[in-house]
Amino acid sequence: MSNLSPLQKARYAYEPKLPEVLRDDIANITAALGNPTKSVADQIQLLDLFPLTYGAPVVRFTKGTNPETGKTRKIGVILSGGQAPGGHNVIAGIFDALKKANPKSVLYGFKGGPSGIIDGDFMEITDEIMDAYRNTGGFDIIGSGRTKLETEEQFEKSLQVCKKNDIDGVVVIGGDDSNTNGAVLAEWFKKKNSGITVVGCPKTIDGDLKNELIETSFGFDTATKTFSELIGNIEKDANSAKKYWHFIKLMGRSASHIALECALQTQPNVCIISEEVKEKNMSLDDVVEGITDVIVARGAKGLNFGVALIPEGLIEFIPEVGRLISELNDLLAKEAEYFSTLKTVEDQREWINHELSRDSSYVFSSLPRSIKMQLLDDRDPHGNVQVSRIETEKLLIELVGEQLDRMKLKGEYNGKFSALAHFFGYEGRCAFPSNFDSDYCYGLGYSAFLLLSAGLTGYIANIANLHKPANQWIPGGIPLTMMMNMEQRHGERKPVIRKALVELDGAPFKAFAAQREKWAVNTDYTFPGAIQYYGPTEVCDQPSKTLKLEKGA
Repeated sequence: MSNLSPLQKARYAYEPKLPEVLRDDIANITAALGNPTKSVADQIQLLDLFPLTYGAPVVRFTKGTNPETGKTRKIGVILSGGQAPGGHNVIAGIFDALKKANPKSVLYGFKGGPSGIIDGDFMEITDEIMDAYRNTGGFDIIGSGRTKLETEEQFEKSLQVCKKNDIDGVVVIGGDDSNTNGAVLAEWFKKKNSGITVVGCPKTIDGDLKNELIETSFGFDTATKTFSELIGNIEKDANSAKKYWHFIKLMGRSASHIALECALQTQPNVCIISEEVKEKNMSLDDVVEGITDVIVARGAKGLNFGVALIPEGLIEFIPEVGRLISELNDLLAKEAEYFSTLKTVEDQREWINHELSRDSSYVFSSLPRSIKMQLLDDRDPHGNVQVSRIETEKLLIELVGEQLDRMKLKGEYNGKFSALAHFFGYEGRCAFPSNFDSDYCYGLGYSAFLLLSAGLTGYIANIANLHKPANQWIPGGIPLTMMMNMEQRHGERKPVIRKALVELDGAPFKAFAAQREKWAVNTDYTFPGAIQYYGPTEVCDQPSKTLKLEKGA
């Protein structure tokens, strides 16, 4: 460890704070069962798909006894999907709880994501290995992957790997898709009377894996604080140089939670919320006009600079562009073989324009060439456009610039417009987790073990009361089926965990909406600075503004 930075050494030694009930002797913690539950929608279909795990009760951990806690166990853990700060601490929470319950128990890490359980590729996590990753960012302890557990062949291979190695519990650390796959795996294992329990943990920096019981997904707090530090730095530079408009695209596949949280932390001049664009049926021209109005208003005050935040998924929420993308997804899915024979860009564009509806063809033709290419680029595992590759920030810069040029010709604008584009995403996915995420993830790992030890399968670990100090947090678990509905995927209706989008009648959006007109024309930037790990609680341990507003704190 001689090559470690001082911060790394200090973070290895940090002891995460646990909820009061989890501080007790682990043999004195029991699972208190609530009332039966139902899914958020499509109850009949989901009951048919999950007859053995549907409708299970919400669980809260309380003082009591569980004679099964001390049983010798072998548990496997999977990191699934994109990285999120705190994943290592979830594993640390599982490891420590497992070893406290019985030092002879073993924790395995499946390598490279879900493919590890299919292929039987795993490693034992020892004290020495675990201690080298505590309170650090990244998923490099065992790696992650995006293989989907969705076929009977995969389930059967996973079952045989677990049986062969006496693994009696599996923890899936992932987002909505990963935990949906975990729910299907839990149902399969139970159908086979395997005795193997499967539980999940809520991971994603996007913030869209939440509901009334899952208050936030881990990683969101750290990622938004990291992005907000960078945005604050750019705001300080913009106000110093006074000559650039910075268009900053922020990661977040569908929901605008990241953009909204960063706006609340930094008070930029513009922040687009995709859900509002869709709700108001705003066209691309409307979005461009709204940004242009702010630039003109600031220019009239001699302020030819500013900061605009753009959510990654915006392009899909603009109605006419969303329809175009939907048509492209269907068209390229059905005609993938023929499309692959078109060797030139011109041939591809000509064929696309011929096959699209009139309105979508018009929208496609009006887009810059670079955006057209990005729309036709490689598809994601669902066969959809890879939104993260679409340079929406550059598209808006180009369209706003054209609008301002037209206004100049008419004598309606005489200010300057010089813009720079940024995309913040990977910068936050593997950051050192904040104290909040370090504590939260450790508690989630602890809770995941307790769910497994109670024989509760098809659950996701959760902790409530997160706006309070950690000792007042309330740990437990909720059935994965409770969060699910049916959605169209690859032309079929499939069970999925419902994504949580920004609620326009929610407290975080209302707090933003009440101030944005003022932030637009003034330079009221705030500068969060770097994440602080040591110092006063009000500086180091605070949750996100989104969470505090949602809880009325």
